[in-house]
Amino acid sequence: MMEPIIVSSENGATAAQEAMVLLRQGASALDAAVAAATYVERDLADRSVGVAGIPNVRGEVELDASVMDGQTLRAGGVAALRAYADAAWLARYVMERTPHVLVVGEGARRLAREAGCEPVTLEHEDSLAFWRRRFTQAGLNPEALDEGKLLPPVRTLTGQLSLSDAAQGTVEAPETGTVNFLVRDGNGRLASVVSTSGLGWKYPGRVGDSPIIGAGNYCDDRFGAAACTGMGELCLRLLTARSVVDGLRRGLPLEEAGREALADLARLEREEGQFIGFVTLTPAGRHMGFSEKPGREYAYMTGAMAEARLAPRTTLADMASTKAG
Repeated sequence: MMEPIIVSSENGATAAQEAMVLLRQGASALDAAVAAATYVERDLADRSVGVAGIPNVRGEVELDASVMDGQTLRAGGVAALRAYADAAWLARYVMERTPHVLVVGEGARRLAREAGCEPVTLEHEDSLAFWRRRFTQAGLNPEALDEGKLLPPVRTLTGQLSLSDAAQGTVEAPETGTVNFLVRDGNGRLASVVSTSGLGWKYPGRVGDSPIIGAGNYCDDRFGAAACTGMGELCLRLLTARSVVDGLRRGLPLEEAGREALADLARLEREEGQFIGFVTLTPAGRHMGFSEKPGREYAYMTGAMAEARLAPRTTLADMASTKAG
């Protein structure tokens, strides 16, 4: 038997501890990863995942999630899911009970109902208050949106909003949070799960990298796993999660596989403030977190640890200074 391990984004630390209990009892990597994601999806304090996520421009919360089994390379995902909270569970249902990999929008909602999920109200007053505040800061009225012209406010609200009127005050950056879980169980099998409410104030139906296998999530027992957070459009352009695992497949050390992915991301034009982070785990249990933005952390926990710990993510600048030294 191998020592189980869970690697997650910063906001997954508490859930990792809950999932480790399952791993110690012999649960599979996939069982533990989905349980951890479900814990966060139901946490009202997390505004980036599940219930109380930041709504789209119309005030509707839409969820995206994906799962991948590292042994079989089977995968499942849902996108633009409304009215049901357990997006990661439903992504697994897509993988195991349907002939598909990805189900979206009204189809995902219909599948949740058919699978016996309980509908819930995803829009929570705390997150709606945060959602409204950005409209106010941008000088817009959320109650007076032109349904035929949603793109202009979306472009304004999801950008950095360089407001010319200083009286408007400082405008908060758009929310892009997500939760990642990479898990190795006692049998050495790997699984990965990603769940998110996506980019706040997005255009209805927008889908980022989180439910897309290869972009925001990839897992292969032979080489390792990777999962991403941040501005998903960047990962969609490069298939970042798969590129990290592919680096491991080519025999690169974990640090170098991460460095390659960061270097590729650095070439992409993007709006100010947009960035990507990702976490990684190898079959041997090595793990690292990487980020384009300094000062970020990730969480990890092994079966021998009493609680999850946070560790710094590595940036290109960190690796450059290490080489220089």
